[in-house]
Parts: sequence; structure tokens; C-alpha cells
Amino acid sequence: MFEVLKEWYSVFTSLPAEARVLRHIANVEKGSAAKRVNMFLRWMVRHDGEVDFGLWKEIPTSALLIPLDLHTGNVSRQLGLLTRNQNDRKAVEELTARLREMDPVDPIRYDFSLFGLGAFEKYNRSNF
Repeated sequence: MFEVLKEWYSVFTSLPAEARVLRHIANVEKGSAAKRVNMFLRWMVRHDGEVDFGLWKEIPTSALLIPLDLHTGNVSRQLGLLTRNQNDRKAVEELTARLREMDPVDPIRYDFSLFGLGAFEKYNRSNF
């Protein structure tokens, strides 16, 4: 999937646009976690009947990458799913690989739970 994101970046940034627009486009070649793009892909590929639309049937859910943000990263580290300190491309690769061990068909199914524990529940391992 990183190769697809790399190609998408190349095509998208070759189109005429102002620099202020282009700086918001994630470049995985420079180590970006590409959170927004991965979140969009999650919405379009997965189908859960609530949040994820599942309109793009050609892409298997197994190919998706975790949309890594601050909350997901922190909770994943506290649960021992992620060892890398930075929320970057390598962390996305590491965490997605760990989630694939739990569910090879749909590893991103855990995204909302990990995010929710951090954002809404303020999960901290020392609280339990």
C-alpha cells in the first residue's frame, strides 16, 4: 500500500496547485504516516454499516494501513503493540503488522477502539 500512496502523491503533486495546498499532502517517501489518506481509504474500503462506507470493493481490507495519530499511537505503545516512539511511516508499518497478526483479513478493524481509548477514555495503563 505504501507504493500506491507514493504513486498517488506523485500524480497528485504533478497537477497545478498552490504551494499552500501541496504542503498538506502526505509524502510517505519522506516518512509521513499519511494519517488522513489512510483514514479516507479506511472509510472507502471497509464496510461496517456505521462509520465505514465500503464503496470501493476492489481493494481488500487486508491491504489497508492503520491511520496513525497521537491517540492511537500512545494507546498502542501502552498496550505493547508499538515500540517505535515516533508516529511516522515506520510506526504505521510496525503497528499494522501487529494488527495483522490478530486479524489478517481486516487488521484496521481495531483503529476506532485504539483511537477511542486514547481520545475519549484517556486510557493510561497506570490507571488500571
